[in-house]
Amino acid sequence: MHGSNTIGAQLAPALAEAFLRTQGATEVKRIPGHPEEVVVQGVFPDSSLKSIEIAAHGSATAFSDLKGNKCDIGDASRQIKPDEVTGLSALGDMLSPASEHVLGLDGIAVIVNVSNTMQSLSKEQLHQIFDGKLTDWAEVGRPLAGSITVYARDEKSGTWDTFKALVLGNSSLTPAANRFEDSQELSDRVANDPNGIGFVGLPYVRNAKAIAVSDSATRAIFPTRLTVATEDYPLSRRLYLYTATNPQNGATRDFVNFALSKAGQEIVSLNGFVGQTADPPDQPTPPPNDAPSDYKRLTAGAERLPLDFRFGGGSIALDNKALFDLGRVVDFVGGPQYTGQKILLLGFADASGSREKNCELSRERARIVADAFSMRGIKASAVTGFCSDLAVASNATAEGREKNRRVEVWLGK
Repeated sequence: MHGSNTIGAQLAPALAEAFLRTQGATEVKRIPGHPEEVVVQGVFPDSSLKSIEIAAHGSATAFSDLKGNKCDIGDASRQIKPDEVTGLSALGDMLSPASEHVLGLDGIAVIVNVSNTMQSLSKEQLHQIFDGKLTDWAEVGRPLAGSITVYARDEKSGTWDTFKALVLGNSSLTPAANRFEDSQELSDRVANDPNGIGFVGLPYVRNAKAIAVSDSATRAIFPTRLTVATEDYPLSRRLYLYTATNPQNGATRDFVNFALSKAGQEIVSLNGFVGQTADPPDQPTPPPNDAPSDYKRLTAGAERLPLDFRFGGGSIALDNKALFDLGRVVDFVGGPQYTGQKILLLGFADASGSREKNCELSRERARIVADAFSMRGIKASAVTGFCSDLAVASNATAEGREKNRRVEVWLGK
């Protein structure tokens, strides 16, 4: 397993240990190697030693090492890029469900020192801070002025790639930024700097303070397990495992299946990320204040499941994560937590085109999910759309529009 430091630092070794044990290994242990590298080894009943090698030098290395036949699984905290898909075509279609596997969810938390009185920043403000246009906290409304110190991940980091894509776009990071390969070190530096600001994966907030983020005209949202699980948080992201379509190493498919299973997703959650589940949160989910009246009526007293169904770029086909989430909802409905509540499917579109067209698209997306449920024996009680209302991301970008094209799942009375 080669690639993302976000995955490779703790999550991948934890999954590797658990996987070896499910295969019958004992005396499972980690053997440190070079910096950002570890081997997880176990002893099998026939006295043989088997191991999983993990090298966490950044998401870009997931794809270069897959291409160079240096690894079986590429760990990435961003989606594969078009040129990487082309470069790996000999291994199959890397965007197919057989090759692209969503391991879990993470939120890129924007962090400041706990003494910093700022509670939220917009993506535009973050853009201007991290490209160096805003250099003093007074410029973003903090009463106590002070020169802003910027902390950022290194160039090979998937966290950096995602932050750059979501926040900086075509702009460059300020040359004054302090760069780090290790998320924990970055977080600790911000925690000790009253004027510092940085970004890390959700598990690495540690002793710093995460702030809420807004996108364009949307409301500011804190990175929580629910807002990351539904991908409503503007800086939420998916964590990926990439494999050849037909892996030569037989253990590769077994490992991926374990990682995506309920047991594997519990390990994802235990390591500070957001595991994929259909179990509703412990606390009820109130609808937003600006929600349409029909939306408020349908969701009054209802519970929102911690997943949204999204669609492949520019299409009405469910994406790879949604295909797995169908099975998770089926398992939930067949389990003890489901007591016959009504299933509500609420669709949304982006703001491209006329409102009439977007209203129809939002309803069509809800119907697509309803049909997929129906084929699995689940009947939805409400299947409707809310046009381009309640946007969770800016409609000015392709990434934002893709986030806004979704179907929420609620359990009603």
